Amino acid sequence: MKLSEKKLCGKTVYDGKILKLEVDTVELPDGATAQRECVRHSGGAAVLCVEGGKVLLVRQFRYLYGKELYEIPAGKLDGGEEPAQAAARELKEETGMTAKLSPYLKIYPTPGYTDEVIHIYIAEDCKRVGGQSLDDGEFLEPVYKPVKEVLALIESGEITDAKTVAAIYKYVSETRI
Repeated sequence: MKLSEKKLCGKTVYDGKILKLEVDTVELPDGATAQRECVRHSGGAAVLCVEGGKVLLVRQFRYLYGKELYEIPAGKLDGGEEPAQAAARELKEETGMTAKLSPYLKIYPTPGYTDEVIHIYIAEDCKRVGGQSLDDGEFLEPVYKPVKEVLALIESGEITDAKTVAAIYKYVSETRI
């Protein structure tokens, strides 16, 4: 059986600054139709920076979860921006750092309802070039934590951010820490 769905029609329900919500009618592999609620998102970019056995994270209050989270530096792609440009921009804005960035991992955070793709880069030769230059309304604190502590925080359920968990697990599996 061919596992694909064909869009028959769609309607935009909401078009905001960060996302667009569409409701599509699709034809299923068996010929039946179904509705798909689709969150359209420009995508994001993130940076895994590990220096001297420590991971650069940002601590930020996340309103929808009602608590502070530790995450690798990240942000959304601005209209037409390349993921590598967004990763470099976010690293500098959130931490005051620049680095040589290489593609590392690509994830689909929630494929059941959004087309968001997060492009994760690994940083080399990190250099501090100044302070943070955060967006209006953005408040976060850069922190370094030892890789083993970050892994323990993931395993205890304190770090739950998908991009951070994926990047750290890949890093640990490759470096055998």
